[in-house]
Amino acid sequence: MINYISKPFKWFFKLEAASGLILLIAAILALIISNSNFSDLYFHSLEKYLFIGINEFGLKLSVHHWINDALMAIFFFFVTLEIKREFLQGELSNLKQALLPIIAAIGGMVIPALFYVVINYGNAETINGWAIPSATDIAFSLGILSLLGSRVPISLKVFLTALAIIDDLGAILIIAFFYSGDLSIMNLGLILLSFIILLILNKFSVKIFTPYLIIGLFMWYFTYKSGVHATIAGVLLASTIPHRVKDKDFSLLVKLEHAISPYVAFLIMPIFAFANAGVSLSGLTFNTLLNPVPLGILLGLFFGKQIGVLFFSYISIKLKFADMPNNSNWLSIYGVSILTGIGFTMSLFVGNLAFANDLQYIDGVKIGVLTGSLLSTVFGYLLLLISSKKR
Repeated sequence: MINYISKPFKWFFKLEAASGLILLIAAILALIISNSNFSDLYFHSLEKYLFIGINEFGLKLSVHHWINDALMAIFFFFVTLEIKREFLQGELSNLKQALLPIIAAIGGMVIPALFYVVINYGNAETINGWAIPSATDIAFSLGILSLLGSRVPISLKVFLTALAIIDDLGAILIIAFFYSGDLSIMNLGLILLSFIILLILNKFSVKIFTPYLIIGLFMWYFTYKSGVHATIAGVLLASTIPHRVKDKDFSLLVKLEHAISPYVAFLIMPIFAFANAGVSLSGLTFNTLLNPVPLGILLGLFFGKQIGVLFFSYISIKLKFADMPNNSNWLSIYGVSILTGIGFTMSLFVGNLAFANDLQYIDGVKIGVLTGSLLSTVFGYLLLLISSKKR
């Protein structure tokens, strides 16, 4: 009886589109609650402080910061595991296969940033948000693509996945180099020491996760205290997890990736979306979208992304640096290019970092990200639907 009842749920969670759908539900719930009689409870709950630790050794952070700094460190740990595997053994391990998504991803990061910079040029307070429209939400974009099922060739799904992974790598580098605060030399030294110990564990092929986890937790604490964003600890930890391509029997990296994947997709990311997508729509008018921050993000995500990805893809294929994905055409590639404008969780995350000291712009970030992602979702889906009927 239990197996019969749970069967539909198991089927649902196996769907590629499921994680994107849950993200959408979480964002909608956040918008509804933040514009209801429960709005005060919603915002005040996120600002409540929680202490986690033992005696003197611990941290007291707001719920919002625990989500953005701790839970998102797990997300970046997972993403980096995925990136590492792809470069060692996956679609990005072959240079010829990797060139198209790499070149397309570069265009998809540079052009949206230029759109934002042009709109916010000369405004010292808002220019710091230039990286917000450069990100792609891998779960949401792949979820929308998966709704089309077999009508979209597998080569396009591989292209979008690889492109989004490169995007995430770009976002990690941007966060590390551009969105870190005042640096503590002592804590940076402790991070380096922790990383060296992790590398030694890797060198000796330690295949038990517990020692990596213990050192990783200390490294996260040191990273938080250092001025470098705490999520970078997840990146450093994941980069040291062993994965031997020749070792077919066991890979700690693959084991961890499979183990935490459902928790990231169906718990961590929805919690992040719920905590960050809430924005008061009271007094919202069309003119609100014309403010520099939301307008720059909207134009960057919807126009910058599709122009950057499509143009750079076109140039790389015409110059024979890369090959056209199998069973695809330029209309379907254009559709995928539009889908890369779904920034959502990654754009919201970068927005929180960009305006950590200028909270008056956060609502504008949310409005720009939600609007740009919505337009990219609708137009990208419709164009792919049209292109599938023409194949």
